[in-house]
Parts: sequence; structure tokens; C-alpha cells
Amino acid sequence: MKKGTRTFKTPTLSTILLLCALGTGCSVGDEAATPAQEMIAPGMIWVSGGEFTMGSDDPLARPRERPPHRVKVNGFFMDPTPVTNAQFGEFVEATGYVTTAEKPADLAEIMKQAPPGTPEPDPEMLAPASVVFTPPAGRVPLDDHFRWWSYVKGADWRHPGGPGSSIEGKSDHPVVQVSWYDATAYAEWAGKRLPTEAEWEFAARGGLDGKVNVWGDEPLAEDAGRVNTWQGSFPNEDLGHDGYSGTSPVRSFQPNGYGLYDMAGNVWEWCLDHYRPDAYAQRAGGGLVVDPKGPSSSFDPRESFAEKRVQKGGSYLCNDSYCSGYRPSAREPGSPDTGTGHTGFRCVMASSSGG
Repeated sequence: MKKGTRTFKTPTLSTILLLCALGTGCSVGDEAATPAQEMIAPGMIWVSGGEFTMGSDDPLARPRERPPHRVKVNGFFMDPTPVTNAQFGEFVEATGYVTTAEKPADLAEIMKQAPPGTPEPDPEMLAPASVVFTPPAGRVPLDDHFRWWSYVKGADWRHPGGPGSSIEGKSDHPVVQVSWYDATAYAEWAGKRLPTEAEWEFAARGGLDGKVNVWGDEPLAEDAGRVNTWQGSFPNEDLGHDGYSGTSPVRSFQPNGYGLYDMAGNVWEWCLDHYRPDAYAQRAGGGLVVDPKGPSSSFDPRESFAEKRVQKGGSYLCNDSYCSGYRPSAREPGSPDTGTGHTGFRCVMASSSGG
């Protein structure tokens, strides 16, 4: 099989439960921020906006990344890194917020996402839990992601690997096991919002329009140490040539041309947009698209009844034998009610106000 053509799919909360039921200081980017802008968004990166080619026709690009099309985004501020455990902890301490993974699953919401006639899951499966990467002991076929993903009771942002795991000593790692709803709640508390997919991809490219990777067209080499991805045999053996197995501190690798860190690898990042695999095809032929906000509703043919939001950036699990999601054009669907151990987020702010 051609490298990079598989879908890096993580099981959604609804999918897992239903299968069980069935028995199965302000810095600057490409343009200096004004003093007034620095006062609006201290510590954020000013990205002045502009035109770029969104999507890709590179051999690694999947159909949902096609066709490439011209897009213009207005200027915005962006967090220089994904939100860290320390930052998310401040939010939780200030508000008493309880994340999706720390609450029992909503049976009514699960059944809304299921095809008619689907039996209800066992009530025990509704206990607080989340999705954890569990590498198999040896090589396995790559056609079933349930071989390396498990639904683990007690897994949450403080215990990303489940009971017994901890974020102690990882205050500067990206927070994970957060749903889209959790990310949105944090952003609102911080006076910000999640980036649109177009904003995220424009920022990730760092001024390198049309390039395959955030550093240019040079392929990812396992020993290059550019980003935090998977080296070795996926999913059973990560050799850690980049210095890490699992998440890494958010400033461990060089920033892109706009001064943004981890725009490739480490963790997938939630975007504001609904997901549709044909979103780009629907825009084709319409000329320059200005500040697209994404489709009005989502659709994923693999789970047609479930809402999905866009995720970008790839993670420490990306390996070209299975997933080349570290490319800026790559895009994945994520169920907004599901957190995983390799998904986080960062926020943006418009230049005029918080949002």
C-alpha cells in the first residue's frame, strides 16, 4: 500500500460504546503587531493574514485535502503553543470545570449518533472514561484501530493513560484527553476561541505557501528531530529518535516561520469547523475564498449519524507507514464529545476583540 494513504482514525466515545452494545509577551509573525494589539493579546503571536493555497495535491494528500484552492484570511492572534497542562489547570481551578471524560456518558446523545435500531450500551460502559493509546505487544495489521485504542475508565486530562497515570512533571506538555467542548469552554474563559481550519492551516505554513511540510518540501526523516512523531514500527514500537515517546514539552522543537511551536506533530489540535470530507470540493471553482468558517453541518461517511469537528497538525503517533497527519494540509474528523491521549488545542483571538 502507498505510504500515507490510511486514515488515522481514533474511535469515538459513541462508536466504542455502541460496539460494546453490539458485542463487538506578544511576539510577531509575518508582520509586527502594533502596541495596541500587544495590549489586547499579551503572549500571543500576531499573524497578519493574507492569501495562501489551502489543501494539497501532493502524493501523500488524501481526497479530503483536495482540491487545493486559494483562500484569504484576515489577521489574528494565535497562542504560540498548544494549551499546556498548567494552563488548563488554572482554568479548572478558577472555574471548577469538569471535563467530558470526567462525567458519565450521555446515553441520549450517544443514541442520537447511532443508526436506528442500535441497542443501548451496557450501563457500566457509561461510567467516566476516555480513549487511550495502548500499543500491542507486536506487529498487527493496520486495518483496525481498535487493536491499539482502548476505552479506559478513569482516563482524563489529569490521568491521560488511565488510573495510575499522571501529569506530574508534565506541566509544560500539551493538555490531552480534552473534548472539543472542553477546548471551547477553556477558550471562552480565556476570552479567545478555537481557530478556524483556514486560520490554523495558514498559521501552520508559517509563510511557506504551497509546501508539503511546515519546514518545506523536504520529506520527514526519522532522525531529523524536526517534530515529535513516531519512529519505528507503528503501532507497537516507538524508537523515540526525536527524544520522546508520547507527548513532549511544547517548546521542544524549532518554531515555524511565524514563531509558532508544534504546528506539526506532538498533538492533534481541535478547530472550530464542522468536518466534511467534501468541504474543499464544494468550494472549488468559486474563486478566492475569504475567511471561510467551514460547513454549516458535519458529515463523515464512516459514521454518518455522528457530529464531527476538524482536527489538524498530527501527533506523536504519526508515522508515514500509517499516518502523515503532520503535514499542514492534513485534516481529520473528531467527535466533539471524545477526548484522546493525542489530541489537544490552541486558541486564537481576533485583532479587534476577544473572538
